[in-house]
Amino acid sequence: MSQSNVAVAAASAAEPQAGRNRRNEFLTFLLGAEEYGIEILKVQEIRGWKQPTKIANAPPHINGVINLRGTIVPVVDMRIKFNLSTATYDAFTVVIILNVADRVVGMVVDSVSDVITLAEEQIRPAPGFSSTLGTDHITGLGAVDDRMLILLDIEKLMTGPGMSLFDVMH
Repeated sequence: MSQSNVAVAAASAAEPQAGRNRRNEFLTFLLGAEEYGIEILKVQEIRGWKQPTKIANAPPHINGVINLRGTIVPVVDMRIKFNLSTATYDAFTVVIILNVADRVVGMVVDSVSDVITLAEEQIRPAPGFSSTLGTDHITGLGAVDDRMLILLDIEKLMTGPGMSLFDVMH
């Protein structure tokens, strides 16, 4: 799905629609070989990759900040945060602009896939791991055809202490 199609789908998903459980609509994206999903209502827009302005002493997963129509937005590279691989930026790399905890945050991902609606029976509970793994931001696993989506509580992830976003923004 192209960036513009996903943006249109994200915008239309935010509109009230009778008879639909909007809580089960997700924007899906790729990080390495894995596909993730986040609640569509947290997505403000999707932008192509542009190098952000670096911030001195920021953690490695924070690329810097961008100016989004007068709002200074911190940009987090999820590949670095999740220790997936060396971050490389290409024509498919996008920044998902999120509204979390009354703030605007950018999230760098390899590419966006689609906007999907999952029925309750398509969502499985997250597997239990030891507390040292820090997987409390995973809300479940979504089964779509032969694909497995890792469903994230993006607000919990972005506002967590390991993200260091609030220290950078203040």
